[in-house]
Amino acid sequence: MTTHLSREIDNLKKMILYMGAEVEESVHKAVEALVTRNSELAAEVISNDETLDHLEVEIEEECLKILALHQPVAIDLRYVVAILKINNDLERIGDLAVNIAERVSYLAGKSPLGIQLDFRGMGRKTQLMLKNSLDALVNTDTNLARHVRASDDEVDAMNRKMYLDIQQYMSDHPDRIPELVHLISVSRHLERIADQATNIAEDVIYMVEGEIVRHQPEDFSASEH
Repeated sequence: MTTHLSREIDNLKKMILYMGAEVEESVHKAVEALVTRNSELAAEVISNDETLDHLEVEIEEECLKILALHQPVAIDLRYVVAILKINNDLERIGDLAVNIAERVSYLAGKSPLGIQLDFRGMGRKTQLMLKNSLDALVNTDTNLARHVRASDDEVDAMNRKMYLDIQQYMSDHPDRIPELVHLISVSRHLERIADQATNIAEDVIYMVEGEIVRHQPEDFSASEH
């Protein structure tokens, strides 16, 4: 690797880590706004979306510049390709955090529902998957990346339970269906964030090992991290 390419790669690392930190903060605020019915916090998430959009474009342009000017090979090429994909995953997670925040803005003006739903637990699990996927990127840790892949089933199960609980409550309280539909959407958005974190983890495995593990069953033995 030339000195100039090395410098460009280091700069790209800083950019994607900054993007990751901003997205993590958006998800954290969206979940906190949900469980506390805090419309002001939700508004912060929504207003930060434009910043994330700009960051995504800047990172994509930087990746394309490196590919065009330096024509990297082997691990450097895989790194740039992986960052292109991870950049898109992070932007999508930011959009999903905004979707949650918009639901909060609606729900904050309604009277509380008499149903116990573990959104804090689901949010905590989803945020941990996102954090671990980014830590795997920083440390090129494929074991941690595989742990993220294995964790996705837990969030899927929480989403299914949430849906069934809300569906049951709907049948008993048809007058609250509009609010309950928003809660189903929130659960689905959290599940999608977990999916995107899984995508990031799979990109890390590709970056380090050159193996495409998408659509392959998880290696649960590697999840004992």
